Amino acid sequence: MSTKSAGQAVQAGYKNIRVMLAGEPAWVKAGYPTYANYGWVCRGNIVLIDLRSPEKDSAERIPRSVNIPFAQFSDNYDEIPLKAPVVLYSDNEEETTAAMRMLLENGYKNVSMVEGGILGWKQLGGNLEKGPVVTDINWKRILAEGEVSVAEFKKALADPKEATILDVRTREEVAAGKFPNSQHIPLDELCKDMDQFVCKIKDLQKNEKIYIHCTTGARAEMAYNELKKRDFNAFYLIAEVDCSGDDCSIEE
Repeated sequence: MSTKSAGQAVQAGYKNIRVMLAGEPAWVKAGYPTYANYGWVCRGNIVLIDLRSPEKDSAERIPRSVNIPFAQFSDNYDEIPLKAPVVLYSDNEEETTAAMRMLLENGYKNVSMVEGGILGWKQLGGNLEKGPVVTDINWKRILAEGEVSVAEFKKALADPKEATILDVRTREEVAAGKFPNSQHIPLDELCKDMDQFVCKIKDLQKNEKIYIHCTTGARAEMAYNELKKRDFNAFYLIAEVDCSGDDCSIEE
């Protein structure tokens, strides 16, 4: 649930509302399953994997999927680009869950499943195709709207004239370390006090670039959405940021 959704729930009368500010990456890291929505499966820049047998795949499969049977998955999963968002499906939930955990344990960060597998997809009315099995994976990283590349972010770190770096992590996270010259407003305070935002950011003009980061990108994207509504020239970083004092690392 985003901070915006949480606010709407409170307005609707719900009392016990909590937001997981670390977002989906922290949810996955805790070992909980995630499911891809219909649009993400249809149009997302993903690697979609069918874990069923080649015979079942050729008879009917979700469009754009690549076949890696579960029986061979442990020997072939490294063909999937490490940085690619991966969506898995099968007709066996235990196998799909096992494949997801295998990827997460081996460094893949963005892994989800088609809820209900191939049957769940059919129940949603999802399109199917048939034909020769596809085994080649062709994937290229594409920046989302509003996303800043790691290279551009680092350029701004080296030259503050390029952009204002806005850190939306918690005060506890920042106490452990932060980028030198970055400005800090925790996400919960940013969204609560948006009308006072300009007062909190030193010498900021709406036409100046703002590069937002957190630890993974989930909170940075939330902050970006709020700033864009108010016509700020904002961008967000999707990457793992880890700081110890002034020493910060960025990993895509």
